[in-house]
Amino acid sequence: MTTGMAYALAAMLCFGLADLVYKRASVTGVAAHHLMLVQAWCFGPSIAIYALATHTLVVERSAVWGALAGLFSFVGFLNFARSLRTGSISVVVPIFRLNFVLTAALAIWFLGETASATKFAGLLAALVAVWLLLGGGADRSKERKTDRRALAQVAIAIATVGASNLFYKIGLRGGALPETLLVAQAAAFNLSALAYTLAADRALYPLRYAWRYPALAAAALLTAFLFMLRSLAVGEASIYVPVAQMGFVITAVVGILLLGEALTARKIAGLTAALAALALFAAS
Repeated sequence: MTTGMAYALAAMLCFGLADLVYKRASVTGVAAHHLMLVQAWCFGPSIAIYALATHTLVVERSAVWGALAGLFSFVGFLNFARSLRTGSISVVVPIFRLNFVLTAALAIWFLGETASATKFAGLLAALVAVWLLLGGGADRSKERKTDRRALAQVAIAIATVGASNLFYKIGLRGGALPETLLVAQAAAFNLSALAYTLAADRALYPLRYAWRYPALAAAALLTAFLFMLRSLAVGEASIYVPVAQMGFVITAVVGILLLGEALTARKIAGLTAALAALALFAAS
């Protein structure tokens, strides 16, 4: 196993844990924009302190790509959260997961990364895994229909999050360090989350917000992004971003092993497809 693949797999684990925290926060009624705001308040200072302590905060022009990634990420996740209000989870979530396909396509097209049969087979296997693990777990007879507004919002989320993953690679190519890019990302995300909350609530109420789940999400995402950017520093975005973004595999495994969810034939097939995708990406 290459160093880049090890980093990407570690990122996948952390992104999966963050997904579980998001799910729990949603169940307990944490407002989406409050979740992002408090998460940003925890993420930003943490990455800044880490970068300063490790002497990896080096301000340079290519760090602007990190700030752009932060802005796009905020827009993406805000629209994703909004789409869940009026859209079916079993429809919206699998569609949103397709953002890594956009990143891979953009990396091949704009950055000139290799386009091999093995890589395309890996992407296809990952798409099959998404459909199997996330597309059939709900009772559709009890779900609300997904309206056009929700589909438009999740489409915006795919475009912005998929593009933000590419911006990291561009910044790294320009000479920025992973930690520097993440500090720039955190600054842009914090400003965006603060501006949106002030516009939506007309005020800030830090003591009234739920801090437990946003803090846990920030810790998981901080680690995940560090691992993903380190994988991108040594390899192609069209390989390592799809691997890192397959955190839904971790969510499925935890659901089966720890939460008592049923191990169905569909889930077995989905996990098998995910393992095949990882093997194909590793062979790329």
